[in-house]
Amino acid sequence: MINTLKKLFGLGPKVDYQELIKNGAQIIDVRSSGEYAEGHIKGSVNIPLNNISANVKKIKKDSPLITCCASGIRSASAKSTLRAMGYKEVYNGGGWMSLNLKLHK
Repeated sequence: MINTLKKLFGLGPKVDYQELIKNGAQIIDVRSSGEYAEGHIKGSVNIPLNNISANVKKIKKDSPLITCCASGIRSASAKSTLRAMGYKEVYNGGGWMSLNLKLHK
């Protein structure tokens, strides 16, 4: 059960987000458009969680994906949704501010 929770919330092994970006990863910010407008990671794509299925054309199929939101809960859900849709390499980046710090350290 603990391992399942860790996987769901991206708390497993350390992920090198900088390396993922170098390898062409796409950042999907699943917050609302209003939240995104207040601040976001440069180059990220805003697709609110409830619109992921309708916006699959905006999501790269052949590169790693990093989901983010405000706290990590919606991004965990987005990760699960994308995996269920057939995306193979999806990482929960958690909260966008924390992810931004990891990318620019």
